[in-house]
Amino acid sequence: MLPSGWGALLAGALRRRAPPHAAARAAAAAAAARALSSSPAAAAAASAVAAGRERMEYDLLIVGAGPAGLAAAIRFKQLCAEQGRDFSACVIEKGSEVGAHILSGNVFQTTALDELFPDWRGQSKGEAGQSKDEAGQSKEGAGQSKEGAGQSGEPGEGGAGQPGATDGGGGGGGGGGGGPPLRVLAREDRFYYLTGQRALRLPTPPQMKNKGKNYVISLSELTRWLASKAEELGVEIYPGFAGRDVLFDWSGAVAGVATGDFGLSKGGGLRPSHAPGVDLVARVTLFGEGARGSLSETLIRRFGLREAVGACPQTYALGIKEVWEVPEAAHKEGLVVHTVGAPLDASTYGGGFIYHMDQRRVALGFVTALDYTNPYTSPYGEFQRWKLHPAVRRHIEGGSVLQYGARSLNEGGFQSIPGTTFPGGALIGCSAGFLNVPKIKGAHTAMKSGALAAEAAFEELKKAADSGSGAPITLASYPKRLETSWVWSELQRERNIRPGFRWGLLPGLANAALVAYITRGREPWTLKHGRPDHESLRPARGCAPIDYPKPDGAITFDIPTSLYRSGTNHEHDQPPHLVLASPGVPEVVNLAFYDGPEARYCPAGVYEYAEAEGEGEGGTGGQQAQTAASSGSSGGGGGGESSSISGGGKAAGGGGKTAAAGGRRRRLQINAQNCLHCKACDIKDPRQNIKWTVPEGGGGPNYTIM
Repeated sequence: MLPSGWGALLAGALRRRAPPHAAARAAAAAAAARALSSSPAAAAAASAVAAGRERMEYDLLIVGAGPAGLAAAIRFKQLCAEQGRDFSACVIEKGSEVGAHILSGNVFQTTALDELFPDWRGQSKGEAGQSKDEAGQSKEGAGQSKEGAGQSGEPGEGGAGQPGATDGGGGGGGGGGGGPPLRVLAREDRFYYLTGQRALRLPTPPQMKNKGKNYVISLSELTRWLASKAEELGVEIYPGFAGRDVLFDWSGAVAGVATGDFGLSKGGGLRPSHAPGVDLVARVTLFGEGARGSLSETLIRRFGLREAVGACPQTYALGIKEVWEVPEAAHKEGLVVHTVGAPLDASTYGGGFIYHMDQRRVALGFVTALDYTNPYTSPYGEFQRWKLHPAVRRHIEGGSVLQYGARSLNEGGFQSIPGTTFPGGALIGCSAGFLNVPKIKGAHTAMKSGALAAEAAFEELKKAADSGSGAPITLASYPKRLETSWVWSELQRERNIRPGFRWGLLPGLANAALVAYITRGREPWTLKHGRPDHESLRPARGCAPIDYPKPDGAITFDIPTSLYRSGTNHEHDQPPHLVLASPGVPEVVNLAFYDGPEARYCPAGVYEYAEAEGEGEGGTGGQQAQTAASSGSSGGGGGGESSSISGGGKAAGGGGKTAAAGGRRRRLQINAQNCLHCKACDIKDPRQNIKWTVPEGGGGPNYTIM
């Protein structure tokens, strides 16, 4: 049987006319000879599956059905309709459905949506959001989550939660006709500086004011609506298909993307359900994978895009989010709250958000910058501590969690934007880093960048069609369009705020006030980001372990319980998607010098140090890591003895010791089935030894209201 969604993809291929571009066909033929994966297991099967791979050709291919990719697809097809051109467009998405991998603490600015659909407000009139039946499903889903919490002791229960386990999300307003799911206008802004038990209210910075103009939304819902609009215009969208490799033509130009195979075993063999991937060949390919996209990073390195424009290293943060259903007395629809300060120390950048949605739902989350220096820091543990603060707790007490998730986000801003174009394509959205950090918004800039790239692609394709040229296309006008747009001016104006926090919280706030109220982006200087995030950790011997409180099961939870609410799920028998370049590095470097930080920065319990017999050299890596001996609280995110992020006690780790009495030594175990696709490991690993690659399409979290 073919995997879910495969029949639709093949049917779409049969419906399509034969593409006229001989050069693109030649590019596909040349690219098909390339190995399909850098993973040793997948490479072992490459020769067996290459002959059976389908090839499909498009004018425009978009990788990632996020706000940037879908806005690009919509704008491209709008131009086709306006100018009578029959160019084809395809969007692939690694999630099981559009929105399944979309997570954002989102108070949405409508600027880009206004430009894309000027009449959207008229479409939305009379809509009241979800039905009572859908709200009832949410309560049922919350009940399922509580049941899952009772089973949180086993790694399989918390780590590989069933895709349907979070149907508590509902998904109102996500697709179909009518207007976008923008139901809750921001009604009040609050900004607090938190100490241990107190909250000092500060003036809301002008960039963070949302009242009366922005909307509290679920971005996963909005992307589903955008997908429905794109399909109405003739865009082909294929969820469940992960772009594994970039295809290049004979000249080195990007020629499309190869999707991953279905049905490969851990060792690279072919399972009975095997179906080869597809070579998607396109004249133009836009990459909108989100922050730290695997293919996007490959292109940034291959074409030297960061060096070409003198961009700073990108810096990131990890955002962890829950959506709660709360008692009526605690709910205030349209309230938008942001916090800085506790529980983070003064040298670590981050903060929290609390957004009151409709239907007694509250979205709240905590963002920890990944340039933190103490290896004992656990972003998940900080999130749990933050929820216990009285100023936060009162918003959710007596409620229940509907969904949980995590995702890394760009924080580099203007200074870290790489070159955005290369022969055959471009970077859009958070793949390029267009998040406005002081504003805490990126969906509007992502959508605008996608629309601008689509306009550039349309113009170049039109020229090529009119001239009969089959030469590789470069979107030369895309950078110029960006630089003359409101995206560029907005990011340039805020460029000096985030870098100012490298001096600490209070100096950072003072610098932010200077920029916001006095210089307003007209500073004759541009502060630079320093070293990349993976170089920021100090050795564990010079840092104090952090004591995170034991989960109470009401406000705070262990990782397996939270994972159940994410719906994350991966086929167990598949090649590992978390690959160690050097299998011995985790024990020899990470554990010895940093006391195993991967066990703490991962919000899904993917990495843990478990005891194994023997004192041999090296550790577990690649596929061996997934089958390593297990002990302790497997799947709970433990870093050894008493895991701080899965249930109490002191911070994980044993002071840097790699061996215990009796000849037992601690080795890294990788529970890849738990992965939330947050990319924190790819970013923060001190030696950049962990490489995040795409798993089999359709795997990962299943968000509906995130």
